[in-house]
Amino acid sequence: MTQDERPLAAPGVGAFSLTRGATWLPALAVVALAAGGVVRLADRGNPWVWRGWMLALIVAGLPVVVRTVRGLLRGHFAADVAATLSIVGAVTLGQPVAGLVIVLMQTGGEWLERYAEGRASNAVRALEEAAPRTAHRQRADGQHEDIAAADINPGDLLLVRPGEMLPADGVVASGRSHLDVSRLTGEAPPDLVQAGSDVRSGAVNLEGAIVVRATRPASESLYARIVELVRTAQAEKSPIQRMADRYAVWFTPATLLVCAITWFATHDALRVLAVLVVATPCPLLLATPVAIIGGINRAARHQVIVRSGGALERLASVDTAVFDKTGTLTIGRPEVVAVDALSGWTPDDVLRLGAAVEVGSGHHLARSTVDAAMHRGLALPVPSNVVDAPGLGVRGTVEGRDVAVGAAAWLLSLFPEQQEAIAEARGAGLRGVVAVDGQIAGAIEYADHARDGLHGFFEQLRRMGLRHLVLLSGDHQANVEGIARAMGIDDARGDLLPQQKVEAVRELMRAGRRVVMVGDGTNDAPALSAATAGIALAAHGGGIAAESADAVILCDDITRVADAIRIGRRSVAIARQSIVVGLGLSGLAMVAASFGYFSPTTGAMLQEAIDVAVILNAVRASAE
Repeated sequence: MTQDERPLAAPGVGAFSLTRGATWLPALAVVALAAGGVVRLADRGNPWVWRGWMLALIVAGLPVVVRTVRGLLRGHFAADVAATLSIVGAVTLGQPVAGLVIVLMQTGGEWLERYAEGRASNAVRALEEAAPRTAHRQRADGQHEDIAAADINPGDLLLVRPGEMLPADGVVASGRSHLDVSRLTGEAPPDLVQAGSDVRSGAVNLEGAIVVRATRPASESLYARIVELVRTAQAEKSPIQRMADRYAVWFTPATLLVCAITWFATHDALRVLAVLVVATPCPLLLATPVAIIGGINRAARHQVIVRSGGALERLASVDTAVFDKTGTLTIGRPEVVAVDALSGWTPDDVLRLGAAVEVGSGHHLARSTVDAAMHRGLALPVPSNVVDAPGLGVRGTVEGRDVAVGAAAWLLSLFPEQQEAIAEARGAGLRGVVAVDGQIAGAIEYADHARDGLHGFFEQLRRMGLRHLVLLSGDHQANVEGIARAMGIDDARGDLLPQQKVEAVRELMRAGRRVVMVGDGTNDAPALSAATAGIALAAHGGGIAAESADAVILCDDITRVADAIRIGRRSVAIARQSIVVGLGLSGLAMVAASFGYFSPTTGAMLQEAIDVAVILNAVRASAE
């Protein structure tokens, strides 16, 4: 059931249900109040006017009464009981105006919740409406046919024309273009893609046509997972919302107690009715989800998808941050840090020829090599006869020369006579050796780098009260400690298997800490699930890590972790504020009503103002 299809309250019987909180009820109540008021001003003594108002109250109030009775039969005792008693009392005591205002308050509050949810769901609708519906699949004869995106299968060759959105995740089979990935990552610069490049659904092709080999169905693509995460976030009931329910359950008996005291003290049924109409705390239950949903969608505008209201509340409570290293605090993709050339070659020659042959390679270092060459402004010639040796290297013809790039051991197997030169080029660290026409020309060195701005990010977390920062990694302890020292993290643990990361997180939680775990890889998924709140960096896919986390950061920016926590805290604070204010104002109004300071009709108007104010306060959670 989608958000637009789900009922506002308990489902009723048949296609048209009296208990669905239909949107026509507030309109009916308003029309009845306005029309009745005009007629009554014209003829105050006409009994048909009073009868018309009573009829309008019965018609508009019956759905609320039926819904409450159905809830009581299921054991649900909450705020609707007071509203129903108010409506029944208004009918019994001949106070149709007060009763109609209660109906307007109940159904109008539900309508306002739908409006607030709609305002908060713009990001979700934008994602769904922009999702590609069709794809151009290449047939065996080379022609293309249009198919529904839902019919895409892994292995299908899909033509993506300029201006079109990629309908499924895949790998570029042919063509070269730039893709606008801002919808997925929030990053403005377009990505250059060519044969061998991984691409994701939701990116928009900006230039030339490309052919993409689908790696998974459209329903399992990154774009589909993002949309589903947001749907799940809006459908799940959060713990703080249940807390509001508990407040309402206790508030209703308190209301009935005040009514009983008022009756025994005054024997004035109108005063009792006035207490009932000002004590209806139903918008208390509406304001809380409005605040939570508003926070979820405010986070979405910051490229953070929060899985549920409960996840948002857990994010608000954390006091300890645990980070994975590779791909989380570091960029996760080795970059070219040096190019060493042997005698007779220049570094630019080594990099240009090596990058040219790696243009079509799927190896994870190939993209880094090509990016480094383009960054230096080197024009890359078109290779031919390219042969990729998975996990070893790549070999091809560039400008009529035989060029091979890869691991030193692989080069040694190709050119055993170059053993001495290979030993000279291989050095320490992660390197790719380059050979041209059977001669070793040099080597390209790669290294992972810490993300920019981490010192400021950690200081921001400490100012927010997260003073205990922990680094967990499967990398060697010495490497982990070096990264930790550079970033000012005191607690660093390396050589960890996934289960050991989980144990480290649980150890912190057993010590009374509320832990947010931040990671990006499959090995982080168990720890993400075990933590108080898990946040996955999914700019490069996310996979099972994204599925296990409470929140997913779509852009390649770890500072959004602080944004997620800050938004969670603000939303929960607004929700709690709505609870306190709603109950406090209703309580004061109950006391005033019991002393006879206003009539049931005036009390109903006052409670309506309280309800609207509390819900509008909750809407602030979705504002920037």
